[in-house]
Amino acid sequence: MSKKHTTEEQAALAVGVEELKVEEKLTFGERVKKFIVNNMVTILFVILCGVGLRLSGLSMAFYFNDIVNRIARNSFLILALIIPVMAGMGLNFAIVLGAMAGQAAIIFVTHWGVAGPFGILLSAFLAAPAALLLGWMTGRLLNRARGKEMITSLILGFFANGVYQLIFLLMIGTVIPMENEVLVLSSGVGLRTTIDLSDGLRYGLDDVIRTSLPLFVLVISAAALVVVAVLLVRMRSNELVDAKKKKKLISFGVLSVLLLIWAVLTHTSVSLVNSVRVPTFTMMIIALLCLFNIFIVKTKLGQDFRSVGQDQHIAQVSGINVDRTRIIAIMLSTLFASWGHIIFLQNLGAFSTYGSHEQVGMFASAAILIGGASVTKATVGHALLGAVLFHTLFIVSPLAGRNLLGDAQLGEYFRTFVAYGVIGVSLGLHAWRKLIQSRK
Repeated sequence: MSKKHTTEEQAALAVGVEELKVEEKLTFGERVKKFIVNNMVTILFVILCGVGLRLSGLSMAFYFNDIVNRIARNSFLILALIIPVMAGMGLNFAIVLGAMAGQAAIIFVTHWGVAGPFGILLSAFLAAPAALLLGWMTGRLLNRARGKEMITSLILGFFANGVYQLIFLLMIGTVIPMENEVLVLSSGVGLRTTIDLSDGLRYGLDDVIRTSLPLFVLVISAAALVVVAVLLVRMRSNELVDAKKKKKLISFGVLSVLLLIWAVLTHTSVSLVNSVRVPTFTMMIIALLCLFNIFIVKTKLGQDFRSVGQDQHIAQVSGINVDRTRIIAIMLSTLFASWGHIIFLQNLGAFSTYGSHEQVGMFASAAILIGGASVTKATVGHALLGAVLFHTLFIVSPLAGRNLLGDAQLGEYFRTFVAYGVIGVSLGLHAWRKLIQSRK
């Protein structure tokens, strides 16, 4: 070959070939056992969602309409967690700070009366510097709390929430002038507990482009098939590609074909699913973040993230500025969280001034863990699958609880329990695996 491959690529190929040889020696039963152990949390929630859908009695049209809106609303926030995990910092619960920056921008843009897509763009522009500053401060703090990043970022979120409450409950109308009868309390100090975006930013992104669900799936699956075909052709001429990657790509291609067939059949038939409208422009923005998370790994900065995540000491010896790299990871995560929360609020249409940002970090972390991620490994696939499973459980739990036990409130308690429980279970599994590895 005329091209010279790097030592890193050759090492990655050697590791891939070695893993493939080990996997080929396993019996079918051992492979199934390994798959179940590695994906037990995801499998459990697939079963729970399936049972919940059956018990809830929801129609497919209603379910698809709700899940599409929830995916558009929450996926950007979940994807904001990936880069800190890549950099070895675990789940960044401090995305709450980014959510506060985005929410503050929304409040001021609503006060100024800027509506529609331009209002969303202005909100994102205003939130960016605040989010980057908060991310820089968070990164510096987490560099002083190595090994305890997750608990530190969680407590930092609680502290920042107190500062947020101080600003918008006491400083608005006193230190910060704001004369607005709709937003400000009658006393002239502090914001009202609920802010309505119906006459301004509601659906500012979602309504730019909307398409039917079958048409959306048809276009996406067709595009995915083209990408798979191009990648397979490129792989044939690349000796460094292992069989495991080819198998994954072929599996993805088969899934795309099945989705394409479903979309064609549904789009040409009389079905209620055709009435489900997908916020296509919002989905395109989410897709851009997915591509960013995939392709940043191929850059120098992405390789620094991975090196720091694998071993900080070796990364430092290799000439990587570990502290700076970790700070950049948190800054990017906080920035994406601020934009993600703006997407969340414009889809919701109204929010609690003092409470809508509080559970952002917890729910996003629970979702990505349900998708199969861990505190040391997270991918775009984990984030998107987690968004589907976690919010499917949110949709079906109340109705399933009512139909099964006669009380919808039990379903509400169950899904709240799940959100916290899955984090505890995942962290416990991570500690158990580390213990097993250390013994080996």
